Amino acid sequence: MAARQVLIIDGDDTLWENNVHFEQAIEDFIDYLDHSALSRAQVRATLDEIERLNSRVHGYGSAAFARNLRETYERLAERELHQDDLDHVMHLGRRIVDVELELLPDVAETLAYLEPRHRLLLFTKGEHEEQQLKVQRSGLKDQFERVVVTREKDLAGYRELIRSNHVDPQQAWMIGNSPRSDINPALEAGLHAVFIPHAHTWRLEQAEVPVHDGRLLVLQSFRQLRDHF
Repeated sequence: MAARQVLIIDGDDTLWENNVHFEQAIEDFIDYLDHSALSRAQVRATLDEIERLNSRVHGYGSAAFARNLRETYERLAERELHQDDLDHVMHLGRRIVDVELELLPDVAETLAYLEPRHRLLLFTKGEHEEQQLKVQRSGLKDQFERVVVTREKDLAGYRELIRSNHVDPQQAWMIGNSPRSDINPALEAGLHAVFIPHAHTWRLEQAEVPVHDGRLLVLQSFRQLRDHF
């Protein structure tokens, strides 16, 4: 593309690994719960429902996740509740914030290629301080004109991003791995979108991705952005 574009880029599971650490914590939680009657899938379904409901109140991130694990444990535990057990369950969620951040393949090199050519914004959701810490640890902050952390990446969130950053939707692309948060609401807001699937995208972020008259580009890797921008 010869014209300068606005590239709005997601963080978690687009620039760096994220959900794999939550998935490992969930596996460890199910092991610790050790339910005698419920299958692993049934325990996970209970957690999914609690996360779905609580995200509207507590948002996202390791602290909210730890509370969700605790609530699931309190609901399903077959033994008397003890503070040591609850503390251990909370630790399974909170430990995620200390995991070493791992960039996805070719991210740093591709951003270095794109930054002189286009206007780059990082748009991520979650707990503000936690997401800012990830950006700092990534070493990528200087590649972006601005880092925007929002409570929810929905239609209202995209409209506010467009307004506050003076973005022309006709010259802007949202790039991410989540149909629910990165692709569908961006298209609804009038932006173009680049969908880069990730094998471990959070289950609650999955959704059908519709066809949008050439406004949607599907790539298999972050590196392929160089072929289009």
